[in-house]
Parts: sequence; C-alpha cells; structure tokens
Amino acid sequence: MNILVINGPNLNLLGTREPDTYGRETLEEINQWLESQPEAKGHIFKFFQSNHEGEIIDTIHSDREWAAGIIINPAAFTHYSYAIRDAIAAVGIPTVEVHLSDISKREDFRKHSVIEAVCIGQVMGLGKRSYLEGLKRLLRAGGEV
Repeated sequence: MNILVINGPNLNLLGTREPDTYGRETLEEINQWLESQPEAKGHIFKFFQSNHEGEIIDTIHSDREWAAGIIINPAAFTHYSYAIRDAIAAVGIPTVEVHLSDISKREDFRKHSVIEAVCIGQVMGLGKRSYLEGLKRLLRAGGEV
C-alpha cells in the first residue's frame, strides 16, 4: 500500500517545540520510526510537512492517484480548515487523522476537529504511537490486518 503521511504547521519544530506536550523526538525521527515498525513492512511511505494550508491541499490532490491511504496530522488546521477537509473528501482516499497529544483534553478551541468527519478514524494522545495506530487503522480498512 502506498501511504501518504502529511504533517501540518509547526510540526517541523518537533523535538524543541513544547516538548512536555509533543515529546522530544523530531518529525524526521518519528517518520523513520514509523517506517521501521513491523506493520510498515511492504508498504511505501511518502512524508510531507508544510506550514501552509494550500501546500497540504495541493499534495493531497497531486498524490491522489498514488496514495491508497493517508495519515494526516493537520495540527492547528484541525480546528478550522474546511479546505483541507474538502480536499480529503474530494479525493476519496481512506484517511486517518492523528495527533500526538489528546486534543479532547486541551484548550477549548482545540477540542473540535472539522477534519474528523471525512476520515475513517481519529487517533490522539499516544505520542508517536498515534501514527502507528493510524497505520493499523488504514491497513484494517484495506483488509490487510
């Protein structure tokens, strides 16, 4: 399965950005860890991070023929990007929304996701393991687990 992993704004600063909330590992370390997991064997990953909403949308559009599944951590876009929501809905690729922290236990403005409704699942609060659980959900949806 070809899997597109998208990370939104400020996740390029992982490892130094609020480590008590987001952990001390960099985004690159998390990407490498995910690819090294037994569940990832035999799958091809493409990793993308952007601080710009339009670039995320363009990536979803341009990889719609390549990707069989998407794992997305929309970060702050989770709470207000109807444009990313619509892009996910438009391409019809099974998508799992993931978050390092538990957004349901954070500030009020972080508790609602506009992305969740167009995803096959949402995983949060497990740190980097949220990505692995997202992968497992994609694989189950594709009949691979």
